[in-house]
Amino acid sequence: MEKKNFAVIGYGGIGSGFHCRRAEKSDVLNLVGIYDVKPERREKARADGVFAYETMEALLSDPKIELVTVATPNNFHKDIVIAALEAGKHVVCEKPAALSSAELEEMIAASERTGKLFTVHQNRRWDTDKLRVADLCRNGRIGRIVSIESRVHGSRGIPGDWRRRKEQGGGMVLDWGVHLIDQAIMIFEGVKVTSVYARLDHITSQEVDDGCHIVLGFENGVFYTVEVGTNNYINLPRFYVRGTAGTAVIDDWNQPLRAVVKRSALEKDALPIRAESGLTKTMAPRDSDTVESFEVPVPESDVHDFYRNFCRAIDGKEPQIVTHEEMRRVMKLMETVFESAGKNQVIHTEI
Repeated sequence: MEKKNFAVIGYGGIGSGFHCRRAEKSDVLNLVGIYDVKPERREKARADGVFAYETMEALLSDPKIELVTVATPNNFHKDIVIAALEAGKHVVCEKPAALSSAELEEMIAASERTGKLFTVHQNRRWDTDKLRVADLCRNGRIGRIVSIESRVHGSRGIPGDWRRRKEQGGGMVLDWGVHLIDQAIMIFEGVKVTSVYARLDHITSQEVDDGCHIVLGFENGVFYTVEVGTNNYINLPRFYVRGTAGTAVIDDWNQPLRAVVKRSALEKDALPIRAESGLTKTMAPRDSDTVESFEVPVPESDVHDFYRNFCRAIDGKEPQIVTHEEMRRVMKLMETVFESAGKNQVIHTEI
């Protein structure tokens, strides 16, 4: 496939360190240039050997460019995406696509009006931990899934500057929650979320959430916990999955999935153990011959498949992976998270 001429608007950490750097070795993208509103970032791009347009209008009017990626602070996404679509470019937008469902609908309408493709960069669909949990849910190796806990923990507070500001779309729900919610609806693709309960942390920031604890209730009976923490000095596992016949855990990024499952053989009566000041059979460990363990190693995964898909979608060879309807679902769920946290109650819904 002939490479697509590609430009990036926003030369911050994600624009430069992710999109531009990966494009240098891409089999589907040819990086033409960048634009950033800050002169020092344009100079940094030139020092990096990347052409920098002096204005966004110059970038958007360049007929060579077919595809634009928007990697600016969140509050600028809508206007830039619509301008790029109306300039005849296909557009990838960093997550979250917008700050509200109303903004997102304007962006989708512009895509439909101009006939140009528009999607959001949900790159963490290619994370290997998510891929293994999704496969575990399909293959039944630990039985019917009862609950999933998905967590990302750090201890450095909210990164950067604009992510601390509400008006710019800061906070961890919009920064990391958007990824973990998208992973959840992909793991249970086509299954409605019927309830949402959320609590937001304000430990290091009163203006925006610096962490969140979200429980999504799926129509199939699974309770899916999404947790983001930026003040956690001991991390809980990245994934913890309970099934009717076993349990699986992924401790950290790029670690194997470990599972323990119950054998079909009957177990003899448990011997009591002493737990602190009392005896218990309930919490006694299982006999080793009644369970078995297995590991699932880290599989290969290439996040650049996101761009490969989008470029093929531009050519009409396959549908885009991250669809408008999926973008709508994630946006509505994040709005419901803020509603639940504000009311401190479970919100019943069908999303």
